[in-house]
Amino acid sequence: MTDTSRIESTIPARAPVSVPEGKPIRYRLEQDYTQLVPVHVVWEVTLACNLKCQHCGSRAGRPRSDELNTAEALDLIDHLAALGTRELTLIGGEAYLRRDWIELIRRSRANGIRTAIQTGARNLTDKRLDEATEAGLQGVGVSIDGLPELHDRVRGVPGSYDQAIDALRRAKARGLAVSVNTQIGAETAEHLPELMDRIIEAGATHWQIQLTVAMGNAVDNPELLLQPYQLLDVMPLLARLYREGEARGLLMVVGNNIGYFGPYEHIWRGLGDDADHWNGCSAGQTGIGIEADGTIKGCPSLATSLYAAGNVREMSVEDIWRHSERMSFGRLRDVEELWGYCRTCYYADVCRAGCTWTSESLLGKRGNNPYCHHRALDLASHGLRERVVKIREAPPESFAIGEFALITEAIPGAQVTPMPERDPAAVHVAPRQRSAAGGALPPSLKPCRSCAGYIWPHELTCPHCQADVAQAEALHQADAKRRRALIERATHLLAGVMTPQLEATNG
Repeated sequence: MTDTSRIESTIPARAPVSVPEGKPIRYRLEQDYTQLVPVHVVWEVTLACNLKCQHCGSRAGRPRSDELNTAEALDLIDHLAALGTRELTLIGGEAYLRRDWIELIRRSRANGIRTAIQTGARNLTDKRLDEATEAGLQGVGVSIDGLPELHDRVRGVPGSYDQAIDALRRAKARGLAVSVNTQIGAETAEHLPELMDRIIEAGATHWQIQLTVAMGNAVDNPELLLQPYQLLDVMPLLARLYREGEARGLLMVVGNNIGYFGPYEHIWRGLGDDADHWNGCSAGQTGIGIEADGTIKGCPSLATSLYAAGNVREMSVEDIWRHSERMSFGRLRDVEELWGYCRTCYYADVCRAGCTWTSESLLGKRGNNPYCHHRALDLASHGLRERVVKIREAPPESFAIGEFALITEAIPGAQVTPMPERDPAAVHVAPRQRSAAGGALPPSLKPCRSCAGYIWPHELTCPHCQADVAQAEALHQADAKRRRALIERATHLLAGVMTPQLEATNG
């Protein structure tokens, strides 16, 4: 049998790109936006799965009948490399249930693409880990959704929690980067502190957190969904765990449906750099999702019926990426498609209603996202909250959506005051200049140094805390200068103390 993974590609790859020191390879550069580079690709290589997850959006279980063959898959990897892809995550179903998954890893690494898998880890054997490591696999992300009872119940297989933790340890022992992915549902929050202790002990260095979304199996089990108003309790907890984890060597990485622009936005996105913030759905801008049959979407989680942009058996991935209307929606959308609360929000023109997958799966129409911390806080300040109730089932297909009603109601025992009238025209403040390739830089905000909320650069007075923006910035700079001076002085003092000691020791 021919080893097709070793057939050399004839597709010219782009020159290597350097990201800033300390940033992950998937960090988005300005040129990624303007030149339309699909930096991070998430590929469902098979729908075969050995778990029975109650929240699975793709309803995984059996492989698709028409999954790409090995030659087609390897050719697709070459074309992604030519487009400039820097990171590839193989998912399923369960990626290692595809017989040629090692060949895909080897080909991806031969193209210089960082390669990882996301797994439920049931029967991720030593043999499979050894083969993947030899092929060049660099990272393993293990899905763990709570402590044993909850995890096993949600994942549908007794013992799956123990296998997941064990896989973390074994992957760590092989030198792989190990992370955990946790979906937050209605029961998850109380498990998070102890779960963090356990995954740190098992060797995880990164912990990705996201909210369970109303798609596929999760529509069949709506009791799994967090209610929007519960963000008021969950977000402070996540912020506390973020800081505790950081001190213990664990970095919490929030998914695209957590945020937006609440009091903790400055810690979520920038790995310590508060110049970075949420800047809108990346589907079709710097990301691609691939289904096992070669269907291309702007994000792997988007509903196939609404966002299938093309299939690589019918046209090239380059043409789909650059020219398909269903791929380009994220590049062309503006505040005019927003509705409900999001249409008049201060952050409308940068946020664009947050995660498209979350809002459209829930309400059947993108552009209004109740899973927003800023929004929950604003409503609560007027004695109001939002919750969702299922009104339509989802069909049986993968990535199928139903529909939920969004209900605004008084918080029990709270005094209700009217929400202010907001002018929709006032929030459209950042027309985007497009490059010849069709890409555009997202708007950039700056933090108010008085309240840490994000504001538009033209603001003179912070709309959140009414501080004088320039004065607050000056005080911040002066304080930063004072701290630097204290650190420098302490360093010199320590050096003066240590030098005689070292000399005495060496003498």
